[in-house]
Amino acid sequence: MKSRHYTLLLVALTMFTSSTKALQQPHPDGDDSLSKTESPFFQVNGETISLDAFPLKSTEVQAEIAGIIASVTVEQTYCNEGDKPIEATYVFPASTRAAVHGLTMQIGQRVVKAEIQKKEDAKKTFEAAKEASKSAALLQQQRPNVFEMKVANILPGDEVRVTLTYSEKLFCKERVYQFMYPTVVGPRYQNATAAHEKWVENPYIKKGNANPTTFKLNLELNAGMPVQSAISSSHDAMVQFTSPETVQVKLEESREHADRDFIFHYQLADQQVASGLLLHQSQDAKQGENFFLLNLQPPARVEASTRLPREYIFVVDVSGSMEGFPLDTAKSLMTRLIKGMRPTDTFNIVLFAASSKTLSPKPLEANEGNLQRAFRLLDSSRAGGGTELASAVRRALALPKQAGNARNIVLITDGYVTVEKETFELVRENLQEANFFTFGIGSSVNRWLIEGLAHVGRGEPFVVTSSEQAEAMASRFRSYIESPVLTDIEVAFEGFETYAVTPKKLPDLFAERSLQVMGKWKGPTTGRIVVHGRSAGTPYHAVFDVAQAASEAMNHPALPVLWARDRIYELDLMNKVQADHDTVAEITNLGLTYSLLTEYTSFVGVDNTPREMLGKAEAVHHPLPLPQGVSSQATSQQQVTVTTSGANSCSVPEPGVVSLLIVTAAALMLYRERRYARV
Repeated sequence: MKSRHYTLLLVALTMFTSSTKALQQPHPDGDDSLSKTESPFFQVNGETISLDAFPLKSTEVQAEIAGIIASVTVEQTYCNEGDKPIEATYVFPASTRAAVHGLTMQIGQRVVKAEIQKKEDAKKTFEAAKEASKSAALLQQQRPNVFEMKVANILPGDEVRVTLTYSEKLFCKERVYQFMYPTVVGPRYQNATAAHEKWVENPYIKKGNANPTTFKLNLELNAGMPVQSAISSSHDAMVQFTSPETVQVKLEESREHADRDFIFHYQLADQQVASGLLLHQSQDAKQGENFFLLNLQPPARVEASTRLPREYIFVVDVSGSMEGFPLDTAKSLMTRLIKGMRPTDTFNIVLFAASSKTLSPKPLEANEGNLQRAFRLLDSSRAGGGTELASAVRRALALPKQAGNARNIVLITDGYVTVEKETFELVRENLQEANFFTFGIGSSVNRWLIEGLAHVGRGEPFVVTSSEQAEAMASRFRSYIESPVLTDIEVAFEGFETYAVTPKKLPDLFAERSLQVMGKWKGPTTGRIVVHGRSAGTPYHAVFDVAQAASEAMNHPALPVLWARDRIYELDLMNKVQADHDTVAEITNLGLTYSLLTEYTSFVGVDNTPREMLGKAEAVHHPLPLPQGVSSQATSQQQVTVTTSGANSCSVPEPGVVSLLIVTAAALMLYRERRYARV
């Protein structure tokens, strides 16, 4: 018996000498462990592979845009290519305003429609199905723009298709519409004092390795008006006009698409904007609800006759995730922002990573000497360390304020943190101190933070996906600050009975961004909606006739879920870190009433046909690619080295291959046990 053990060990060591050495070598990024996933890994020729580490094989997106409403279907295909049952976990992003209202799961010919439940109830339903050897899917929200899919009891050879559907409104900015579909969640920094969140520990594929998951997208645009131009600024997509008002966009299936946001821009002929009033009337006259959506394009920007002196505090992220392209782009942007200041302006800089430092203890005049001092600080900055965002914002707010100057805090970051709500709350408590403007730098930024912080701080968000955009964005920022488009905005309903209107208060518009107001109505479709404001100091008003809107169409079924999502969005932004009971109850009720995914409601689907299990299912956390341009320093989690050879199918590996890997693993374990026993 002893001789046979050593024969097996000799064979194993001969075949895997290089892999044993690889296990003993430190990780090139300073991490000598393998992965957070719980499935077995094996070292072959210095590379780490897993039979079932990549359960998600493909993502396919179908999007339809009608007017200003996008309807999106996302199909995820999971396969088990190993020889054991698995439970797959996949963390993926979403648009910050996506109203997810449907989920189905298909195994073979069986299709299961998921139902919405309270989050804890959905977890219990999922766990009960798993224990009963039933396949099940659970969709949870970790952030308004981060979802987690769990699929339990995927048997060897199974192909499981999970399809979710959502709707969202599109906004027009500078008379250009944008549809954005995020493809990957960037790694999040989680400090020691924050509440521990398990999803943040998801593993990432080592930089330079191919993504084994494919991605494709088809989009159909029916603008309702002639389209002047249409382009994808992020991907090499095929864009084809099928008529003056319709456009088809195709992104062919590839492993290289899913490391950055998909961004599609289009502009209507003669720079027109789809301003107007949409109405939806319930078919149930007694118990149903009626909804409206007002979409208004504000007036063109008018240069202000007087320019007040301003104080700028630039809060710049120099953490590990900003290494390389993001920090280079941030420096380029900062250089242009600083050069654009006027001699009457003052400024300061706060650099932050795990800690923060300031350029000066007090505001500096925007003269040549101080500008050069700022440039030297930026040039000497090197990325590295954690991302203590809230501490940096708190430090910026505590800096002495220049008397008589309007203060603007400008945050420049990729937003890879988990303290969004803490930062929102901090800004809300200091609204009288400054307006907040945010620049998201990177190909897949945390838009929940970037957009939410600007919204709470009564400013404007910007997303810079390439260094080439830095100059244009800096110029646009200066225009926004100096000449707001519309201020002191109020909406009046005359002869039109409305309630539950959102947002409750409209902020000043710095950009030529579409203004959207939603709510419910009852009674006759008469009267009008009047928008009042001031543009460059002069009165402005716009009028919308309700009867005319009713004569055009009264059937817009997406409006109920879009209204509910807008209300949840407002509650999320205003929500404290420790949510009060009333807020939790309202969000939960909205989710259950309108079948929406929220922080407190989840979708769960169960195939009630029991499966013949071959042992207990192993948990597999699907590794994600690092976003394009993001350094390996972005994550403290272990990175997974992968191979992508072979067909991308759901076939079970040859038994001989499986046996060889299992025997090899056993031999290595035996070797280690005997080695430690001798010591």
